[in-house]
Amino acid sequence: MPVEYNLGEIMNVFGVYSKYYNLLYNEKNYQTEAEFVDTIIGKYAKPAETLLDLGCGTGRHDINLVSKYTITGVDRSPEMLAYAQQLAEKETNRKESSKIVFQQGDIRKIYLDQQFDGIISLFHVMSYLNSNTDIKDVFHTVKTHLKLKGVFVFDFWYGPAVLTEKPSIRIKRMEDDDIRITRVAEPVLHPNDNIVDVNYTIFTVDKKTKKTQELKETHRMRYLFLPEIKMFLSEAGFEIYESGEWLTGGEPGLETWNAYCAVGVGK
Repeated sequence: MPVEYNLGEIMNVFGVYSKYYNLLYNEKNYQTEAEFVDTIIGKYAKPAETLLDLGCGTGRHDINLVSKYTITGVDRSPEMLAYAQQLAEKETNRKESSKIVFQQGDIRKIYLDQQFDGIISLFHVMSYLNSNTDIKDVFHTVKTHLKLKGVFVFDFWYGPAVLTEKPSIRIKRMEDDDIRITRVAEPVLHPNDNIVDVNYTIFTVDKKTKKTQELKETHRMRYLFLPEIKMFLSEAGFEIYESGEWLTGGEPGLETWNAYCAVGVGK
């Protein structure tokens, strides 16, 4: 059953994080990404009416897809889901918001007793799966929940580009009327593990109170290569329908950090 949230309590906990998260990714074009995914789904699972989003985060892709699909979004973070629910109620009409259900769960082992025409996992969710076991478990989740003629679309960090360009220190600054944010990303490459530890330090300044806060977090990101993806998919009973550079569909190259795959059980 979907989880019910006390939005007031959760948003107090989530407050600073949600604020800087949305600011930092404010330039991300969720609508364009949703349209790209919708086009792919239309190629291989037509007509498609139901959609499962694994690792839905704040639900922004779902909000941009709900006009065409009935959507279930799954994420481990109750704070993210609380914000997603609030955002869906704010940015969609009543009919559309009723077509989105957010549920807390671990995408490696969740069972929903339902199958879907399409499944998506976006914004590098697959690269947060650091071990082979994690990847296999998620593909098992997908196999359990995907209809026979359905399609699974996911994006990931593309290994050849990561090793060619190599991660570097980056500083990002964003602000709005209330808060000023500086984020420093200091990556550490572990080439024998296909892992990048992205160590973030986030400095926030409340413009009204002048209160400052420093937050630290590490994101362990696995970069992937198409041959190993094909191996994992084959073991799970899938085949790749198409793969390419995210948003362009072109052939991924040594500068393509973000690639995607569309897979299913066979056309």
